[in-house]
Amino acid sequence: MTNHWNDIANSDCVLIMGSNAAENHPISFKWVLRAKDKGATLIHVDPRFTRTSGLCHHHVGLRPGSDIAFLGGMIKYILDNKLYFEEYVREYTNAPLVVNKKYGFKNGLFAGFDAKKAAYDKKAWAFELDDKGVPVRDASFKNPRCVLNLLRGHYKRYSIAAVAKATGTPAKDLETVYKAFAATGRPDKAGTILYAMGWTQHTYGVQNIRTMSMVQLLLGNIGVAGGGVNALRGESNVQGSTDHGLLSSSFPGYLAGPTSAHATLADYNATTPKSADPMSVNWWQHRPKYMASLIKSFFPALSPEEGYSLLPRVDAGKSLLDYYWQSVFHKMGQGEIKGLFAWGMNPACSGPNSNKHRQAMTKLDWLVNVNLFDNETGSFWRGPGMDPAQIKTEVFLLPCAVSIEKEGSVSNSGRWIQWRYAGPTPWGETKPDGDIMLELMEEIRKLYQQGGAFPEPVLQLGIDGWKEGHAFSPAKVAKIMNGYFTRDVKIGDKEYKAGEQVPNFVVLQADGSTASGNWLHSGAWTEKGNLMARQEHSQTEDQARIGLFPNWSFSWPANRRIIYNRASVDKNGKPWNPDKAVIAWDGNAWVGDIVDGGGGPGAKHPFIMQKDGFGAIYGPGCADGPFPEYYEPAESPFAKHDFSSQARSPVYYKAPGERLAVNDKKYPYIGTTYRVTEHWQTGLMTRRVPWLTEAEPQNFAELDPVLAKAKGIKNGDKVVLTSPRGKIECVAMVTPRLKPYTANGKTVHVIGTSWHFGWLVPEDGGDAANLLTAMVGDPNTGIPESKAFMVNIEKKAG
Repeated sequence: MTNHWNDIANSDCVLIMGSNAAENHPISFKWVLRAKDKGATLIHVDPRFTRTSGLCHHHVGLRPGSDIAFLGGMIKYILDNKLYFEEYVREYTNAPLVVNKKYGFKNGLFAGFDAKKAAYDKKAWAFELDDKGVPVRDASFKNPRCVLNLLRGHYKRYSIAAVAKATGTPAKDLETVYKAFAATGRPDKAGTILYAMGWTQHTYGVQNIRTMSMVQLLLGNIGVAGGGVNALRGESNVQGSTDHGLLSSSFPGYLAGPTSAHATLADYNATTPKSADPMSVNWWQHRPKYMASLIKSFFPALSPEEGYSLLPRVDAGKSLLDYYWQSVFHKMGQGEIKGLFAWGMNPACSGPNSNKHRQAMTKLDWLVNVNLFDNETGSFWRGPGMDPAQIKTEVFLLPCAVSIEKEGSVSNSGRWIQWRYAGPTPWGETKPDGDIMLELMEEIRKLYQQGGAFPEPVLQLGIDGWKEGHAFSPAKVAKIMNGYFTRDVKIGDKEYKAGEQVPNFVVLQADGSTASGNWLHSGAWTEKGNLMARQEHSQTEDQARIGLFPNWSFSWPANRRIIYNRASVDKNGKPWNPDKAVIAWDGNAWVGDIVDGGGGPGAKHPFIMQKDGFGAIYGPGCADGPFPEYYEPAESPFAKHDFSSQARSPVYYKAPGERLAVNDKKYPYIGTTYRVTEHWQTGLMTRRVPWLTEAEPQNFAELDPVLAKAKGIKNGDKVVLTSPRGKIECVAMVTPRLKPYTANGKTVHVIGTSWHFGWLVPEDGGDAANLLTAMVGDPNTGIPESKAFMVNIEKKAG
């Protein structure tokens, strides 16, 4: 989240899209209702009418996978009616910047596309630079190659009529949403967007989010109270996992991961973003300090240069997609991977094309399943269609403690890092994850002391710093995350002693004198103590007006509650909306939240993490284009669409040999997956709770009454869902919550199912919905497309 949970209450318009927040985030949804009580307009855009829809002023349906058409139409509506916040757009976004002459877009493809590599050369999308190396800027917006004019040109095809045809959303509903949300493009108004996996799990998931980010920048809704682009995480610490390097492309703190082209730390540091604009903070210029400190946290006895030589690096000649989940399991199926730690996950149910995942695990030599209970992954060898006598994989189960039995921090959706203390003692012989990791590393280290290939990373890893006595210490690790001084050092006029906690990331150094496991968490556990454990409600009158609560827990970065908050004031430091000021200049200092970047009013561009300092309406860093473009899902009822002749993203990930259904009469209906309130994730815990399985005992196929009548299916009938990859049996749930859509002149039906079930428990509960989904994904992140795929449905015989 750019903002935080309780800040939603400050919004004048809440748009919920790609999420069923009321059912999947029921406690946090209270902040949405607080906004409603204050007069905010609530809008839910979703293929299905849900409890979220019932609490909103407007529910607008759309065909699954057509979000970019919907949002692209909103961009055109805002531009055509000049509803954007002009001063904000001119001063704080890259709308006035001029793009170089190589840029172009034709028939669904951007300039720089290499058909053989199925990839873009992003150099064609670069900005034009002046003689000082600063992007050329046209504040008058007269240059035809300035971003705002390119934006107009790109989305001129996205008329309300064209969007209605693609999405199946009635034109009057589109205009209702566009008008309501665009009304927040005023200094005294703010709108927010809440999204979840309904946006991300597509072959263009990143661009779904980019499109809405562009809308928010046009309306001046980034950096302000009640605004932002806010991801609703699926569990309490998903944010923490991404903060600590979940993706293979990044290290903790979102540091760019090194590649084989960066042989030395100097080579890596040479790629540090540089800006020639004196007003650009370009915060990533400090990356060498953060990387050196990270390396010291890994290998305390080595210099940063020595430690760097021990870091894993991806192959510069390969796509990052080769290192993502779906590629890993494809290679596993080819026998290229010998062992798997399945830690806190259940890929036999959560992986797309789950049959392929299950078969891939038969090719392993060993599999270690670290989880609370046995699951479909640990028992894949005895699952449906398996012959244990033919499977060589040796499986180990390491039972771990549940969350309430462990001490440590969780980083919630709003970036608040909150400390939790352990409750009950771990059950039986189960152990907290940290203890399991520590004991494994101690035993592995003993083996490497006797010899082995490339032993230095194992032998030099600073695991002794993780311990309190002989046990794993969450507190010790949290202090390492914050950072400490490795030797006596003087920074400015301040002297620090070896072993002293660093006060914040500003003092981290590139010379090895500081260690920090994650620069973003620096400031969370200082010499003042564990700030993550704070539970104080105290705040100033200005802070209380918008509910910042700066003394409750710790929010990264730097305890800042709303990021890019310098964009909430004009160049004189005056808030756009004084009644909901995030920061303000009192003549001598900033008051309110922790300001983004240094200096007084007008001294710096507000978007400090962007190299050029501006909000990125134009995004030349994405793998699939600097502007989001509409493409059909990998599987679709349509072989083409009207926006261009390029039907599908030219760069999306597709596993080798994956069979897809496009305009296929065998699979005529759109399938989509979602959560229910009663179950969680793949159901590892909830499927074992009697009162929850009583409420939701079996997986279901939700379909509209029109389709049900045509197929001779009644509510409660046993049905079979099939796709090119597999089938599942479930119970029909016939409901008007789903309805047919008329898109591209064709009637389209949607069938929904939950993804919480698996064959192991409960009896007759049904198998995993991901047996149906395809191994295709977003080219930026590799996330699978689980929200739009093609299926058939039939009443089960007998």
